[in-house]
Amino acid sequence: MSDPVDVLGHYGITNAFPTSWPTAKDESDTSEGEDENEQTPKPAASRKGNVRRSKSRYTVLEKNFADRRSLVPGAQRTRDGAENLVQRDEADALGFTESVVGELSLKGLQVEEDRALRNRFLLSSTTFAPTMYLSQVHSEASTRDLVKGLEFLSRSIDQKSASLKALVEENFERFVRAKSVIDNVYTEMRNQGAETEPDKNRPTSKHQSRTSLHYRNISGQGPGGRASVKPPLNEKKKHALTKESEYGVHGIKAPLIDIVGKAEEIWGPALGGRERENNLKAILESVNRSEGVMEVGQEIADAIKRKDYETLVRSYTKARALVNSARSTASTASMNGVQLTDPQVHQIVMTARMWLDVETQIDNFKRVVWRDLTSVQANMTMSTDRSHRDDHVALISVLLELGVEDNPIWVWLLSRYDYLKNKIGTTFERSRVEIEVCRRRLASADKPSLYSSAIHFRSPTQSSAEDKLKHLDAAPILEFWELVVHGMGNLLSLQGGVLGEVLDFWDKAQSFIDGRAQRTLPTGIDGSSRKFHKLSPDDVQALQSGAIELIDVLRENIFSFFADPPIDDISMLFSPIATESPNTPRTPRSATLSPFSKPDQRMNIDLLSPPPPSPKTSEPWAAFAFWPPYANSLSGVHYLGRLMLLLATAASEMAALQPIASGSTGAKKLKILLNAARERSAKAVCAAWSNDSQSSKVLEDWTRALDSKDVTRMPSDFAAFEGFILSGLQKILYIPEPATAKKAASEIITPPPSTLLQMTRDQFMTTLYRTLEGMRENAERPVNKGLGIWASNGNSELDLVSSGTSPVEKISSDAIDSSSRSIRLLLTLSNLTLLRNTTIPALISQFESDFSIALPDARKTLTEASSRFDSGLFQAYIQPHAETLSNLITTSIASPSWPPQSRPQTVRPYVYTALLHLVSLHTELTTTAEPLTLPVLTSLFETICKSLLDAFRARATASQTLDTWQSQTNRRTPSPSRGGANGTNGPTPSQSQSASGSQNKFSLPALMQATLDVEFFAQTLSALYGTEKASEYQSQVYVELDRAGDARALQAELPEMRGILKRLKEGTRGEFACFRRERGERRERDRGGREGRDGREAREARDGREGEGSRGRDGDGRVR
Repeated sequence: MSDPVDVLGHYGITNAFPTSWPTAKDESDTSEGEDENEQTPKPAASRKGNVRRSKSRYTVLEKNFADRRSLVPGAQRTRDGAENLVQRDEADALGFTESVVGELSLKGLQVEEDRALRNRFLLSSTTFAPTMYLSQVHSEASTRDLVKGLEFLSRSIDQKSASLKALVEENFERFVRAKSVIDNVYTEMRNQGAETEPDKNRPTSKHQSRTSLHYRNISGQGPGGRASVKPPLNEKKKHALTKESEYGVHGIKAPLIDIVGKAEEIWGPALGGRERENNLKAILESVNRSEGVMEVGQEIADAIKRKDYETLVRSYTKARALVNSARSTASTASMNGVQLTDPQVHQIVMTARMWLDVETQIDNFKRVVWRDLTSVQANMTMSTDRSHRDDHVALISVLLELGVEDNPIWVWLLSRYDYLKNKIGTTFERSRVEIEVCRRRLASADKPSLYSSAIHFRSPTQSSAEDKLKHLDAAPILEFWELVVHGMGNLLSLQGGVLGEVLDFWDKAQSFIDGRAQRTLPTGIDGSSRKFHKLSPDDVQALQSGAIELIDVLRENIFSFFADPPIDDISMLFSPIATESPNTPRTPRSATLSPFSKPDQRMNIDLLSPPPPSPKTSEPWAAFAFWPPYANSLSGVHYLGRLMLLLATAASEMAALQPIASGSTGAKKLKILLNAARERSAKAVCAAWSNDSQSSKVLEDWTRALDSKDVTRMPSDFAAFEGFILSGLQKILYIPEPATAKKAASEIITPPPSTLLQMTRDQFMTTLYRTLEGMRENAERPVNKGLGIWASNGNSELDLVSSGTSPVEKISSDAIDSSSRSIRLLLTLSNLTLLRNTTIPALISQFESDFSIALPDARKTLTEASSRFDSGLFQAYIQPHAETLSNLITTSIASPSWPPQSRPQTVRPYVYTALLHLVSLHTELTTTAEPLTLPVLTSLFETICKSLLDAFRARATASQTLDTWQSQTNRRTPSPSRGGANGTNGPTPSQSQSASGSQNKFSLPALMQATLDVEFFAQTLSALYGTEKASEYQSQVYVELDRAGDARALQAELPEMRGILKRLKEGTRGEFACFRRERGERRERDRGGREGRDGREAREARDGREGEGSRGRDGDGRVR
């Protein structure tokens, strides 16, 4: 037992150096007697040391086999402690080594602990594997060594056969004697318990042993071991070998039958293993011979399941090769008249079955591929992955490789054409219906208020582009525009649109026409698919016609969208069957939606509350299907500019398509499409622009501009509003550069016609006129800021003079009281000046630059129009003040209390009242619109001078009339004394004095008072607001005074009057300081304001009189 394997086998352990006592050694080997007397009490120590295993009811069978110690040295022990005949190790069957396990250990294969693996190398095991044995144990043996091993094995078998033969020959007599003993025992057992009767004819024991078993009857015994009901037998006869006692087995037959059943159940599979083994070996041998044939079908199925087209084609080629080989074998045998052998027949049958299965799978696969090839269009549309977009190439390749009767290239091109044609119609109809539903909803909504329109009109002034676009119009209108742009994008976009798919379709078709795409396609088995690589001329012509038809369908749909009025039929969004009762089945909503676009939740139509019908109105937007109701021109020019850019780009791409470019009418039709869309878009924008111009007055919010406190934000807001529209219209009428990159664009994109330019020019001029008119309305009507409504104010105009309210109490430099008519007029006048001088010329320049149109007459016309509005508003502002001053002067001078009784020492109160009124106006002007101070006060100064002239002239005329009436009265009165030689009466002294007074209508005090009043006005106001016209009025006043009074007497009073005027000026220096020119002040500040008036002439006259402290008398005696 020097071998380690023998040592381990002897002691029943697996490791030569165990670290713990094996659990199997705890189970004592019980003897047969102990098993039979299990109920015998044992010592406590014995019970404690032994672990009693649970035993089955078949322990009695295991006793003789499982629990019996084997006499074979090195026998293995099973898991339950039983031993079998399989040894732990054996010598080599070929005689090369003494230990198979040791040889395997040397080669690195550890089999000591793996019993199942070890048994495959042991000849005594039923799981012995010859191929594995030779490949592992004799992996390095040569052919000669194997031949020697075969001879050794043959000799070993012969030696064992000779030993068995010698054993039989040597013990033959023993066998005979044992047979005689067995027969005698049988006879005795058969006759046991029977009555002894002489039986002379009883056969011999030898004869009986041969025939006695033939009469054994085991009938009446069932599988359960229960015998038929028989009379009871005595104890001796029970074991007799008679028919009544079942030949001595009556007592044990039932247990034996039970045991046999259980043994069959347990050992049947093991005992029948050899037969099964033989069958399996035969099957395995057949499978090995047909292994390649049988695997082909499974390989093809796996390749189809994995969509491994390369493996599929390779396996199909292999199957065809096997079929051709089988056919060749059968043909050769038939031609030679030789009968096929069984292996050949078997091979042909297996090949035929394989080919039937392969053909079935390939046919089913082809049907699936044909279906996928015609339905791969949707995957190409929805997927952005390049591999998915080229799925059709893989499908065409596999069909060509497998072999087909129809051309897969042509089938794919036709299916692609049908798909695109259907998608164009479906996508357009769906988009048009969705747009119409949204348009009807907007039409049924309320019209936007002026307040909301003002917010949208000011959106171009936003600094952020995002905020600007967000507030161009109301949110529902912007959603409508986005829906229109999205719908047109689905059709015309080159990335993700139908047009992009059409162009991609033609590119692929052109590659197949040129043969470039076929370079990578297979030619099939034996070149059978090469005929499909080239398209026929008819096919090429059909493809070109199909591409032209797709472009025409797309062009007609877009033309219809822009040129046609809104549609009436929107049934596409409804179920085709109305739901009249709960039992009526409803059409699924998915059936009413396009498969080519995601459904919009806003388009979920409730059948019980459908959208309102298309409105019948005379509004301009009612004639345009693409224009949202109540939309303004800002959102229109922005989104229509985007649409025109998209349309022009798409038209350029379509015109560059080879079938269109080579034709004669395709480019012309696209040109008509662009012109029609441009014309309709321009008309819609101009209509909305005209409507917006009527509401442009809402731009006035009576808020001062940030850069100038003399104007409001209205001019800048209006400039931004008009500039945005002009820029947008320019993008509509003239296509931007990115869309004209292709050469074909020059043929279809032309400059706008003169009619559109004239329409745009007229609308531009109309908008400016309406804006000026709106400014006038804003100035004359108060605004209700809460509602954003301009309405007539009735008698609510503020008359500052009559009400006695000072403007200082109503306005400040940082706030605007828009309820004051005077303030609104001043700010409007200031805004008009800015519009006339800056804003309108800039807009005209932008128009000329954008549309390449000169407007020489427009500047003059608009300047004249703005001047008329300016003059009207200016008169509306100064008229109440002029009337107040004129009435004040006229009433005061015409009053009987105006002439002084003595030499005057001051001016009359009306002079101070008029000047204080001008001071109030000066405050209002400087805090509201400072540039208007000069023209307003200049005009009022002229009014004062003219009023003085009219008042003095009227008083002089009234005095002359009174004197004339008195003279006539005196002449009618008879004189009491007559004088003269002829008896005529001469004038009396009183009459002479009266005649002398009639020559001086103004007394000297009155003449001095008039001079003081006029000179005080002139010296106070002429320094800043004097004009030639005012000077002329003053000169006429002095002429009238000279005519009405004693000029020579007045000349003598001039020195005294100069002193009085100087004293009055010094006394009112603080009150009328606003009318004095401050030292260092720039003259240009006072020269601003109104152009077109007499201000420039007034300043020139004023500058000519600077330096004069007081008026003297000219040659006629006036005070200088």
